[in-house]
Amino acid sequence: MSQKFFLYTRKSTDVEDKQILSIEAQIVELRAYAKQECLEIVEELIEKQSAKIPGRPIFNSMLNRIERGEASGIVCWHPDRLARNSVDGGRIIYLLDCGQLTALKFPTFWSDNTSQGKFMLNIAFGQSKYYVDSLAENTKRGLRQKVRRGEYPCLAPVGYINDVRIKSIVVNKKKSVIIRKAFELYVKNNSRLEDIADFLAKSGISTTGGKRLWRDQVTAILSNPFYYGHFRYVGELYEGKHEPIISKKLFDEAQAVLQERGRPHREPKNNPKAFCGLITCAECGMMITAEIQRDHVYYRCTKKGKVKCNEPYVREESLDLQISSLLQTVSMKSKWADTMLSLLAKEKSESAYSVSAFVNTTEVQIRDITKR
Repeated sequence: MSQKFFLYTRKSTDVEDKQILSIEAQIVELRAYAKQECLEIVEELIEKQSAKIPGRPIFNSMLNRIERGEASGIVCWHPDRLARNSVDGGRIIYLLDCGQLTALKFPTFWSDNTSQGKFMLNIAFGQSKYYVDSLAENTKRGLRQKVRRGEYPCLAPVGYINDVRIKSIVVNKKKSVIIRKAFELYVKNNSRLEDIADFLAKSGISTTGGKRLWRDQVTAILSNPFYYGHFRYVGELYEGKHEPIISKKLFDEAQAVLQERGRPHREPKNNPKAFCGLITCAECGMMITAEIQRDHVYYRCTKKGKVKCNEPYVREESLDLQISSLLQTVSMKSKWADTMLSLLAKEKSESAYSVSAFVNTTEVQIRDITKR
């Protein structure tokens, strides 16, 4: 009984796949290799997805079919086409150990189902994963360096274009005028976000799908610091090298309007009163609460549960007089108060003089350092 093989090809749009043969080239090479080695191909499987993380549907389906006995071997261009992560690579090694996968055939790599062959295959999977991890680190490092130089590493916002010739972001002369006008309309013309969306739609600015911008998208444009010469990256604000469309003053005015119009213009439901949370009822020991009746504030105990209390409501003015009379018994004598106030005034004057002297000394040191 001849051994059956799946012919598996894969190529993604990732950077690490740029030097790999195309799908068509892999199929041509593998067909010729299978014919040369007299291998029976059950089915040709084509996958266009990255192997950096587990979850490729065609790959997982192929291994499941091998477990069911539909085939016992795989023909592939190179081990990195099968796995670039430890999970998928470990699953292939495990199937070889169990005997459900009996052969792996590569035109560019030797891998017999022996201890030495599995060791070499494990090394190849490890090298593939190391290459991907190293490439990701180098890419992130390059992006961080680009940000430090003031270059925005992402797609340019509306009003700008990514110039691939000079690898930089330049102003779109036509759309930049529209974006500047949108800021001015929102700040100076008392326009709503819906009005700005209408203006942008009439001016030819829409989503990538050609649809009208929503309120949130207009808000994102009006709150994007990119338009005054800065940009956000990973939660931090950086100064960019690109040409600004608007001034910082106009941007700040737009943020003030956004904040003002986004604030609710209603009084809070729970308007705290002065003595709430500070005083308990002398009879039942419960905390007191306040109610407004006929434009006057009244205090009473909460009387929660089965607690009974005979204390009546007390108006805030009356409670204020009672508290003031109690405070008089423990208040400081006027003579002592005058002495303390004079000491505080003296200390404030000395502190101000000390600060002034420190500032003068520091300014002299700065001038000396500048001269040097």
